[in-house]
Amino acid sequence: MRGRDDYGEDSRYHDSSHSYDDRRRFKPKPGPLKLVFQDDEEAGEMSKDILDMYEQSFKEIEEGEIVTGRVVRVTETDILIDVGFKSEGVVPMSEFGENPTVRVGDEIDVFLEKMENQDGLVVLSKQRADFLRVWGTIKDAYDQQKVVEGKLARRIQGGAVVDLFGVEAFLPGSQVGIRHIQDLNDLIGQTIRVKVIKLNKRRRNVVVSRRMVLEEEREKQKNILLEHIEKGELREGLVKNITDFGAFIDLGGIDGLLHITDMAWGRVSHPSELLAIGDMVKVKVLDFDKERERISLGTKQLTPYPWEDIDKKYPVGTKVRGKVVSITDYGAFVELEKGVEGLVHKSEMSWTKHVKHPSKVVAIGDAIEALVLKIDKENEKISLGLKQVEPDPWETLEERYPKGTKVTGKVRNLTNFGAFVEIEEGIEGLVHISDMSWTKRIRHPSEILRKGDKVDVVVLSIDKENRKISLGLKQIQENPWEKLVEKYTIGSAVKGRISKVQERGVVVELEEDVEGFVPISQLGKDNIRKPSDIFKPGDELPLKVIRIDPDARKILLSVKEYLADQDREEVDEYMRKYGPHRITVADVVSATGEPTAGEGGGGVEGAEAEPSEDSTAEEWAEGAAEAGPDEPRAEEPPVGGDLT
Repeated sequence: MRGRDDYGEDSRYHDSSHSYDDRRRFKPKPGPLKLVFQDDEEAGEMSKDILDMYEQSFKEIEEGEIVTGRVVRVTETDILIDVGFKSEGVVPMSEFGENPTVRVGDEIDVFLEKMENQDGLVVLSKQRADFLRVWGTIKDAYDQQKVVEGKLARRIQGGAVVDLFGVEAFLPGSQVGIRHIQDLNDLIGQTIRVKVIKLNKRRRNVVVSRRMVLEEEREKQKNILLEHIEKGELREGLVKNITDFGAFIDLGGIDGLLHITDMAWGRVSHPSELLAIGDMVKVKVLDFDKERERISLGTKQLTPYPWEDIDKKYPVGTKVRGKVVSITDYGAFVELEKGVEGLVHKSEMSWTKHVKHPSKVVAIGDAIEALVLKIDKENEKISLGLKQVEPDPWETLEERYPKGTKVTGKVRNLTNFGAFVEIEEGIEGLVHISDMSWTKRIRHPSEILRKGDKVDVVVLSIDKENRKISLGLKQIQENPWEKLVEKYTIGSAVKGRISKVQERGVVVELEEDVEGFVPISQLGKDNIRKPSDIFKPGDELPLKVIRIDPDARKILLSVKEYLADQDREEVDEYMRKYGPHRITVADVVSATGEPTAGEGGGGVEGAEAEPSEDSTAEEWAEGAAEAGPDEPRAEEPPVGGDLT
């Protein structure tokens, strides 16, 4: 007979699990029956037989056995079962599973743990009975590592409960699958194949693994696959994982890599655009390394190569339509068909505008028309032009704007060397700084122009090949130098107002936009180190023209020469006005080149003070050096009367 020690104690089935109220509710049956007969002799014989039969029935039921009982009462927490003993037994409702369907009158196999507890009740257990009934099967499966089937009943902390032959077995979360399964609820209610990996009969503890079964099956499938797989064949697989660079496809026992570049002939930003985990896909084996067990797969290879005969489908010079699928700093990619894209470089987007970024012209998703410029079939490249769809306005520009044409434009931009003026939409010309004034030297275009100004200009030249237009602002007016030569003859006396004071002299304004230069040696004072110590802008000076060059557009002036012709009173007035130094007769004679009275020459008063040829050349060179050239334009001399 199997004793209690064979199965051990289990707190779940101990007497104390029953409440006091339950024990009072389930009262034990009364003791042995006492029969009364009128005939004492007959009574004695019959009573003995009946009592023997009754006692014999008790001897057939022993502790530690599985017995069949009948349900006599069902409550919310317990089930009362009659096993043929003098009292009934109680089994907790929890031992019948989550949704028990037990009814009064049902016959149930239970394990007899104890004949009678302190309350006179039989201690029974259904779970222990279930366990013992299938223990042999479970033990055999464990010993021989057989694969058995069970139903995944519910999820618990750390894993799940599997109904294995009616016994609850534990399936750890790490043993559910080869890879971690995020949601076990998807497997609830499913029949799964497992292996028993741990047993404890005393605690009725059974641990199973589904992962071991899957790994063994996978290993078998892998070996079969490695024996039969061939490069170039088509197979079907399950998408197991997706990364930034591709997707891993389970071919049945082994995973192959479907790289992002082999998913489609066209542009794929991320594999998730085409695939999702769990998808069944058809793939082509591109490469196979049996030793390293690596397989390269492709899906685009299932369709024809789109670049075949591409030059026939899209001949150079034909117009095509496509959709903008990508924009970079240097251009926009246009999809002509699946797997075929062309590039519109930003330099090919507009005839007239300087495109800083392609996004200023097109946007992703735009449907555009372009012209095929070039095809490189070997490198799978097509060059497209957007501007070539429209006529080139530069082709007819010379006809519309002949040289000398006066036009009105808008100042679009100012630079150190000139101003860009738009004469029509997208067509701009340059007004060089040297073409802004006939008589005044312009240091920066902002002195006379502002961005946004409307100005009248003259077309000077058009370079169609280099797409450049030269415009002139001063050419709107006639060249005033022919009249200035007549007005400012050599030796004529003029007055000028200082506009700029420089180290080598001063610039004076003779009239509006007409300037001349007075070298430091011609300012009428000796030993001048810095003209700014004596003169300032706004001072008015008496002057004499000593040289004029209409070709170079320069006028050279002299205070000294002017004073040489004046009386002492005017000379003294000038000296008082511009410092303590006085000009002497010797200074005047020295300046004019005539001998002094002591040297046999005539007096100063009334003397004609013409500069010598050497003096004139020296002063002119000094003034020219001080003036310097205008902003660079090699083909013509500096423009403007500013000799600085």
